[in-house]
Amino acid sequence: MASLRLIDSKSDSEHGVGGGLREERLPDAEALDAYSKTVSGVAERLGPSVAHLTVARQTRRGRREGAGSAVTISPDGLMLSAAHVVADADGQGSVAFPDGREFTVEVIGTDPLSDLAVLRADGRDLIPATLGDAQTLRVGQLVVAIGSPNGFSGSVTAGVISALGRSLPTRSRSATRLVENVIQTDAALNPGNSGGALGDGLGRMVGVNTAVAGVGLGLAVPIDETTTRIVSELIGNGRVRRAYIGVAGGSRSLPPRLAAELGRDRGVEIVEVVEGSPAARAGLRPEDLIVEVDGEVVRDVGDLQRLMAGERIGRKLSMRIDRSGRMMRIGLVPRELAD
Repeated sequence: MASLRLIDSKSDSEHGVGGGLREERLPDAEALDAYSKTVSGVAERLGPSVAHLTVARQTRRGRREGAGSAVTISPDGLMLSAAHVVADADGQGSVAFPDGREFTVEVIGTDPLSDLAVLRADGRDLIPATLGDAQTLRVGQLVVAIGSPNGFSGSVTAGVISALGRSLPTRSRSATRLVENVIQTDAALNPGNSGGALGDGLGRMVGVNTAVAGVGLGLAVPIDETTTRIVSELIGNGRVRRAYIGVAGGSRSLPPRLAAELGRDRGVEIVEVVEGSPAARAGLRPEDLIVEVDGEVVRDVGDLQRLMAGERIGRKLSMRIDRSGRMMRIGLVPRELAD
């Protein structure tokens, strides 16, 4: 009876002496192994900095607990989370780290208009996350989300950056704002991930997970220069002061003549001027096209928002606009944006 032989994908030439098989790893397997090593490496580097956050809220039905995530940003207990996670909390909470340590935390500052909050844990010798720069990210880049979805602390999911430059509308009582340059990812985010870390392939925190916009559609506030400034203000003052001029608008293409003159192609068109606002008192009108503020280029709403920093409150600024084909300069004095 003829001996039976297992059939495999290798030809006879791929068999070694005596019928032994030479071990050959498929390229796909190598790629998968490299992917797994990257994800696990990020989890090892960034995971110890991410804690499960529990806060208490007083509701009409009594005291209720809420949960999310928070990320350590200094060894002496400063932590970063999402403002909506601690909204309406009594100012106290607790964090639990993967190594089993638990600490009470105090909310020291929140900014609903950027969806960021800074907390202080009563622990020491904590492991801070290394902060990256979201400005260096590219679409398709690997990212890893770490947090406590549905209370399962230390959960890790991976995906890619699906899009950059998204806008996230936020509100604080009567004030509204667009958070610019929001990161969109397909890494699975669920309730409880908010306030957790979005890390790049080197284990650097590049975003604060903030929202689930749909299946496979998560959003994160970027770690960038604007975020760093906001966090610094929250640490120092417990709040963020912003200048207010009282216009609503959107990015619009410049007329060809103006685009050629300025060497750029976009500005911000005013669509509404709030009655009684600094803009109204200065004479700004709907359809005016803002191209500069105090000599700084304005291409979109994000540029205009970044220029409305606290140091401009009460200080006269010069706005360069195009009105029906005529360039004008208008001076106005911003006031503080009220919550």
